Amino acid sequence: MDLPAEIHLLITEQLIYPDALSMKHVNRYFYNLVDTGVRKKVEWLCQCRKLHLGCPNDRRCDLGSDVRFCRGSVKLLMQRWREHNECEARPGLGCLVYSTSTCTHRRKLRTRVKRWMRLKLTIDLPLLILALLVVLGAWWAVPLLC
Repeated sequence: MDLPAEIHLLITEQLIYPDALSMKHVNRYFYNLVDTGVRKKVEWLCQCRKLHLGCPNDRRCDLGSDVRFCRGSVKLLMQRWREHNECEARPGLGCLVYSTSTCTHRRKLRTRVKRWMRLKLTIDLPLLILALLVVLGAWWAVPLLC
């Protein structure tokens, strides 16, 4: 915050849309300083398309405001970007967030599997256990009937 506003402005002009949006919501000073307009959104979408990453379709992409733009698939894309999920999606791509040849911030496979299991099994686990009990009960009952 000790730097002049001109330096802050020059820095924010170099940020891609997700980073600019995060910077914009740091405090009121940056909220008024950082531009997250249509040009910044289009540049980010073009960059994602150029790298063959996920992009929202043209019908659901509302460039009018940040709130409307971040609804739907853009919110998921930004979350995947922050979590470095797109890094090393293709061989040789490197870290897309920091523009380096390798990504050191991407979660290890073990951590990603644990998180995925926690998210997926919390909803379907009771149904899975019930189905397993039905199958085991039917398997146990078949020899008794013969």
